[in-house]
Amino acid sequence: LFKGTEETLAELRRRGIWLAVATGKSRRGLLRGLSESGLEDQMLFLRTADDCPSKPDPAMLDEIAVESGVDKQDMLMIGDTEFDLQMANNAGVPGIAVSYGTHSRERLLACSPVAMLDALPELLLWLDDRGAI
Repeated sequence: LFKGTEETLAELRRRGIWLAVATGKSRRGLLRGLSESGLEDQMLFLRTADDCPSKPDPAMLDEIAVESGVDKQDMLMIGDTEFDLQMANNAGVPGIAVSYGTHSRERLLACSPVAMLDALPELLLWLDDRGAI
């Protein structure tokens, strides 16, 4: 996990924010990764390439919205690739880019994210600045 991930996710859960994963990985690979990182109990909703069409198709986020009952404008998609952010755009979900992953800042910014984070703990400050939970 990237530095600060565990603490940030724990704080989000403490605030009552539901966490989900929408990934191009297989379900088996995702479950293994969540188990190895100790995050399997943190994620309430999971969508993988086994469940839905590949990104940037919006199906993963569409299904999470339906299953959770959360309005898409109240969701956030946090991603490190343009495919993540294109999926968010296609689903009508605000996207947040993280600069420390796969694609360059330039590629991510071309997808018009609502924010660019250089470290996941910055998400808490971003939410606080907006008066979010």
